[in-house]
Amino acid sequence: MIGRLTGRVARRRPQEILLDVAGVGYRVAIPLSTFMNLPGEGESAVLEIYTLVRDDAILLYGFGTSSEKDLFESLLSVSGVGPKVALAILSGLPPEEVARVVEAGDAARLRTIPGVGRKLAERVVLELKDRIGKLGLGLPAGAAPASRALGDDEAHSALVNLGYAAAEARSAIDRARQEHSGGPLPVEALLRGALRILAH
Repeated sequence: MIGRLTGRVARRRPQEILLDVAGVGYRVAIPLSTFMNLPGEGESAVLEIYTLVRDDAILLYGFGTSSEKDLFESLLSVSGVGPKVALAILSGLPPEEVARVVEAGDAARLRTIPGVGRKLAERVVLELKDRIGKLGLGLPAGAAPASRALGDDEAHSALVNLGYAAAEARSAIDRARQEHSGGPLPVEALLRGALRILAH
């Protein structure tokens, strides 16, 4: 079972990274919370790995911190939450915000995330309330947000893959750019802005 990978970033996308480990490329699904702290392509990265073995595939999910991985696993323990929804929650809200939402019993906040309905949001809050405080939800040590610019089309694709409608994703991206007048907008800021707009 793979628990951690260290290698060179061969390709990075908001939902996936290709990590070159001694000449072998591992495709690893990641949440936006991890993507926003990844180094650039060609640089070294360390990912905590959750391995899911199915009859037809071996799937890898990567996280910048062990606490992110722990939160992912905790979300999977909730009835009705699979890897896709767990990644969507971590992509729609920073891990620290997920903790605050659960501790406050704010199921309505979780319902802003595509794929999370009322009953599922309530189950997440109920089932994680006693466990969420035990997870240390911090950023990777020494991590610095990447600043590589990303095209609108790629950002749009990331939001659509998270479950947002194409039109509302495009509108949120446009509004996020309008709110920023300081030149090119890095993908991290663009996606944070768009997600903030979509959550209201």
